[in-house]
Amino acid sequence: MKFLRIFLKVLLGFIVFILLFLAISLAPVDDTPYQQMPYYAHTRQRLAQLTSSPAAKFPIRAGWAKATITPPYSTPTGGYGARRGKHWHIISDSIFARAIVLDNGGTKVAMVGLDVLITPPTVVEALKKRLPEVGLRWENVYMGAIHSHNSVGGWAPGIVGQLIAGGYDEKIITRITDGVLNAIRAAQGNMAPVQVGFGQIDASDLIYNRISSSGPTGPLDGMIRLLKLKKSTGESALLCTFAGHPTLFDDDKWNYLSRDYPGSLVDRLEKKSADFAVFMAGAVGSTGPQARGKTDFQEVRNYAGDLALRIERTVPQIQTKPDSTLSILTLPLDLREPHPRVIGNWRVRPWFFYAVYGDYPSDLKALRVGKTVLLGTPCDFSGELVADFKPLAAQKGVNVIITSFDGGYIGYVTPDKYYNRSTAETRDMNWFGPYNGAYFEEMMMGLLKKI
Repeated sequence: MKFLRIFLKVLLGFIVFILLFLAISLAPVDDTPYQQMPYYAHTRQRLAQLTSSPAAKFPIRAGWAKATITPPYSTPTGGYGARRGKHWHIISDSIFARAIVLDNGGTKVAMVGLDVLITPPTVVEALKKRLPEVGLRWENVYMGAIHSHNSVGGWAPGIVGQLIAGGYDEKIITRITDGVLNAIRAAQGNMAPVQVGFGQIDASDLIYNRISSSGPTGPLDGMIRLLKLKKSTGESALLCTFAGHPTLFDDDKWNYLSRDYPGSLVDRLEKKSADFAVFMAGAVGSTGPQARGKTDFQEVRNYAGDLALRIERTVPQIQTKPDSTLSILTLPLDLREPHPRVIGNWRVRPWFFYAVYGDYPSDLKALRVGKTVLLGTPCDFSGELVADFKPLAAQKGVNVIITSFDGGYIGYVTPDKYYNRSTAETRDMNWFGPYNGAYFEEMMMGLLKKI
């Protein structure tokens, strides 16, 4: 009986502990409309206070370069699923930081593409301190990532960082940051006047909507979008964006370091369509690739080949001309309290989320190059939302390119009508609660009007 009494006391104590932990760790979802929240008012005020870029002094000049960020040692694989924490040991293809620097005498901008899963928030914090080494500030940098789930990890501390990118390694942060700065330096060393042009091609048949497993969905953005820069020497650079998720390597291929299909695509573009190419993931939120091939390596080659063929037919038709229009806007975002849901309509409290993930600032970016406006988002941004920007873009007479992973990472932003669906994109990866789709659209359209 004494043993039983001790056991019951221990059990009761354990139950009380669990109940207390849940009480201080969980809270109901706050579904207050975002327009009524302080974070909305703060961000809207910042948007209103943004000022235009200085006037141009000459037509756009540009230079481009890349720098390796391939580590000389094995690292965790940056991705999800079975990759968690496992180290790659085979370099399928090397990874780089790629930069295009543009200058019109009034504004200088660096466009940077990273061959990693996302733009690590830890790298952004390091860049904010070190960008003056190359004469820039964070406000003058537009970043994106290829979103390969088989690139380097180790860049995120905390429990969530461990799950996404494996064990934290400060040396990886330094290596990526050094690569970005080296690419910018080299690009600044070969700048010359350029002509600017835009092109796009439909590739909707190469993607599908992963949310459709939970019910009806709308059409995705399936356009390949291209920004072409051409020097008087004939040398050219090509920025390419597309919304297919680079997940052609299955989870069990964590042993390979690879850029997935964006790497294969860029390599081919640099052989046939441009002297330099950089890929940035477009609106990839919930967008899966339609793959062909018996092995993952075949799928990568075939997918990149399908995209490359369409691009190769389009690039010669892109009309380029001199242009002096160059401006960039950075909008720091306030967000609703963290809202990762764990049980029904209950979510973890902010202190718990920040303890396991970290608290990183995030921005929206707008970059105008000639008649093309790029909008950068700190998330997996949904391809279903892209169509909403077309009327405003047409009204303003500009082309719009939307990219994901511009810096701080806040999870997925999908249409608000899917908030209560039980998919990974709408539940597991929605970290900041309801109405983010409408909130992001409003702020991004505000940037588009401003720029």
